[in-house]
Amino acid sequence: MAIKRSYNDACSAAHALDLIGERWALLIVRELLLGPKRFTDLRRGLSGISPNVLTQRLDELETASVVQRVRLPPPASAWAYRLTPWGQQLEPILLQLAQWGVQSASFPRPSGLGTDAMILSLRTMFIPANADSFTATLEIQLEDDVFFAKVADSTIELGRGMPDRSDARIQASTDALLMLAYGKADLDQAAQAGMVTFSGDKAVVQSFLALFSLPEGAFGQTNAARTAQSR
Repeated sequence: MAIKRSYNDACSAAHALDLIGERWALLIVRELLLGPKRFTDLRRGLSGISPNVLTQRLDELETASVVQRVRLPPPASAWAYRLTPWGQQLEPILLQLAQWGVQSASFPRPSGLGTDAMILSLRTMFIPANADSFTATLEIQLEDDVFFAKVADSTIELGRGMPDRSDARIQASTDALLMLAYGKADLDQAAQAGMVTFSGDKAVVQSFLALFSLPEGAFGQTNAARTAQSR
């Protein structure tokens, strides 16, 4: 493929940046990790991107065989974008970038996180050891989007859509879920304050929220410092 701008470096990492290093490109990939999205849905998840820039980046990613256009099945029957199998291989790279980026001292505490970004953060910050002997399926409603979480054998599967069955249901904003999963806000107090509603097995909800933890050094702090600050 012809690349408009190139590092002209023989390193394969440099070539990868030729393909996905433009501004917004990796965030478009992030928005497609959980499945196809229409152009309007991509814009909604990428606050600040203009239609022209989004069109340009999608064209570039399609040319690079990272993204492809697809026709959604009825009743939507609309054109959308999804990752190619090769593009989907960027998922662990993006999750590792998130683990690395949250440890930056200049990273502000997130607010107004997009729904897909929130779900992917749960995938990133999942601690398998915390899920030992825990098996459950949850429905997670974040604003206007619905996701599922399936935990079994110390692994987690997260995706868009309603599960066939669920042991519990959580409804919250992304800010509230951030506080519950990472700030370890009290579930009952959050419910009383109207930050979250839940149904089903309360113990399942509490155990689920305990599965996640920010890495040591998140926001440039130690875990001990974060614990002291939250008191």
